[in-house]
Amino acid sequence: MSVETFDVVVAGGGPAGSTVASLVAMQGHRVLLLEKEVFPRYQIGESLLPSTVHGVCRMLGVTEELAAANFPVKRGGTFRWGARPEPWTFSFAVSPRMTGPTSFAYQVERARFDEILLNNAKRKGVTVREGCSVTGVVEEDDRVTGLRYLDPDGGEHEVSARFVIDASGNKSRLFSSVGGTRDYSEFFRSLALFGYFENGKRLPEPYSGNILSVAFDSGWFWYIPLSDTLTSVGAVVRREMAEKVQGDREAAYEALIAECPLISEYLSDARRVTTGDYGELRVRKDYSYRQTTFWRPGMILVGDAACFVDPVFSSGVHLATYSALLAARSINSVLAGDLDEKTALDEFEARYRREYGVFYEFLVSFYEMNVNEESYFWHAKKVTNNKHTELESFVDLVGGVSSGEAALASRIAEHSAEFAAAVDDMAAGGDGDMVPMFTSHVVKQVMQEGGQVQMRAVLGEDAAPEEPVFPGGLVTSPDGMKWMPYRG
Repeated sequence: MSVETFDVVVAGGGPAGSTVASLVAMQGHRVLLLEKEVFPRYQIGESLLPSTVHGVCRMLGVTEELAAANFPVKRGGTFRWGARPEPWTFSFAVSPRMTGPTSFAYQVERARFDEILLNNAKRKGVTVREGCSVTGVVEEDDRVTGLRYLDPDGGEHEVSARFVIDASGNKSRLFSSVGGTRDYSEFFRSLALFGYFENGKRLPEPYSGNILSVAFDSGWFWYIPLSDTLTSVGAVVRREMAEKVQGDREAAYEALIAECPLISEYLSDARRVTTGDYGELRVRKDYSYRQTTFWRPGMILVGDAACFVDPVFSSGVHLATYSALLAARSINSVLAGDLDEKTALDEFEARYRREYGVFYEFLVSFYEMNVNEESYFWHAKKVTNNKHTELESFVDLVGGVSSGEAALASRIAEHSAEFAAAVDDMAAGGDGDMVPMFTSHVVKQVMQEGGQVQMRAVLGEDAAPEEPVFPGGLVTSPDGMKWMPYRG
């Protein structure tokens, strides 16, 4: 078997894989991307955040193509959640009077969005091979040195590379090669049942493109407009309902919709899609987890191969593309001879874990805000009802220092109350002013790093110099493509 040689080989052509491949190829390195499907193909995870659209996608050079794709514009999120009986809206703009050119994102059909990113990778010089299934890694001593894969005709191949990147998603068969274990979050160990509708109702302008998230007794619904007529509708419920859902998906789905008056209203004149890629009722379960290690010599996990958290704040594609950007900076720094592998990849892992942890704690606080003592689902989502240390271990991987369960519960209760008060202040004002929301601790934390990525992508080398995220850590190079030592 002949062995091809590249600088980097990427398994998986979704947003994480195409992003890291493009950003490394843009530095002049030879990159091979292997994707088992042939694009376009179906994928869930349709709601984006501004940091992806105006940060990473701007760096990739696809912002104009995304604008031309006519995806619904998402100006924030609308929620029937918490103590208020009426829906309330979180806007990406500080106020209606201060909407800027980057205060929006998109709702995307992932088949189209992912194909845009993969085709862009080809234009950037990445060798892309679709219909190729990765079968395993090649190891030498304690280092991963390449991949084995099957081509569309079943032919076996081997490729050698300085770095192997696993971007093959939550169903990855490679992640265990990096070592460690995949730890599932008991707190968010839920199940999603989802399908698609034509001609569902829309929110009033200017928020018709917002995601609508609605809490109800058995869990919560997402309602995502994907075009003028197509809507993604999913119910997130407790994992114990798996047998009932799997037994008769149609009956379970209809019963859950009937249990939620607001979603029932929005679907009253709608028709469920029953043919094509959107015609299947799908189930996804146990989808909040994190790998205990994100890299080993020669191999890196990005996107869902490394971790995933509950989707209520649309963090999936953000974490995928953000981790890809971090990995690309580390790889580019090593291949350029600027940094050693351990220094560069420790920065990647520390930043990725921090971002995951920030979203995790934000979401725990968000769940804490919804009060429904009669509901088994919501009762189990109260921090005070979780006696295990699982929450502590997940949250404390951000700082690496255990603060104790009591301190964690107190912190989350405090942040959740602050966030709930911000929602009340915003709603009471009636003018859409987001200042109370943006000044709450959990929102500041969750928007911080994405805002930095956006600012650097928009301003380029005119962006203000950053400081290390961690003591003794690295900072981003002026062009955003590598790491460099902090010289402050």
